[in-house]
Amino acid sequence: MTPRPGLCSVTLRHLDVPAVLAAATDAGLECVEWGADVHVPAGDTETAARVRDATEAAGLAVASYGSYYRAGHSDPAEFEPVLRSAVRLGAPRIRVWAGVTGTEAATPEQRAAVVEDTRRVAERAAEAGIHLAYEFHRNTLTDGADRTLRLLEEVGRADVHTYWQPPLDVPDAEALAGLGRLTDQVAAVHAFSWWPGTTRLPLDAREGLWRAALGRLRDLDVLLEFVPGNDENVLTREARTLRALAGAVRD
Repeated sequence: MTPRPGLCSVTLRHLDVPAVLAAATDAGLECVEWGADVHVPAGDTETAARVRDATEAAGLAVASYGSYYRAGHSDPAEFEPVLRSAVRLGAPRIRVWAGVTGTEAATPEQRAAVVEDTRRVAERAAEAGIHLAYEFHRNTLTDGADRTLRLLEEVGRADVHTYWQPPLDVPDAEALAGLGRLTDQVAAVHAFSWWPGTTRLPLDAREGLWRAALGRLRDLDVLLEFVPGNDENVLTREARTLRALAGAVRD
């Protein structure tokens, strides 16, 4: 099976929920990762339930809940409203962050706090049938493939995985080598093409990267994020590229 194409709602945070859903369906996408930043605020369970109903009515699935909970740094009490919203949203997965400090700068105490808090919130989520995945991001303890694997080993829970996205300013071969080491631990992918730095390009500007990446992935969500200009009008083009690349590696 090919990866399931979807959208991160953060990409279109300037639109309301109906407009996000319209853009996703018009683009032929299948699922949405709803963000806690605008569309589904943590703790607002009424909104979460309405968004779930609207997503299903549009013929789409809720892929995940994109929270901003930072394990080992956020107030531990902040996870409870995140979990309540995820449950009402019908999200099978919650995205969390591995602290606020990169691996090299983190103290042993900071690292231990991330590990212990991840275990705690993963246990709470598991009680609701939800699993966790770390954002794969600089300035956290998941700031590289091997570093992420080390963290996941320390956490030691089968229901905690990671997202993957192209690391900033890392050449294709190096990015793909990291993905290859992480593949069994990747729960979902945030798909975009930045180069150089945070310059937003069309997805096919890094066609070689994405063709090879999709060839390593199987039944998981590949979620479009950070399209050029955060413009809903290019979403159909980007979704078409995503599906074409996924189809090409299966043929």
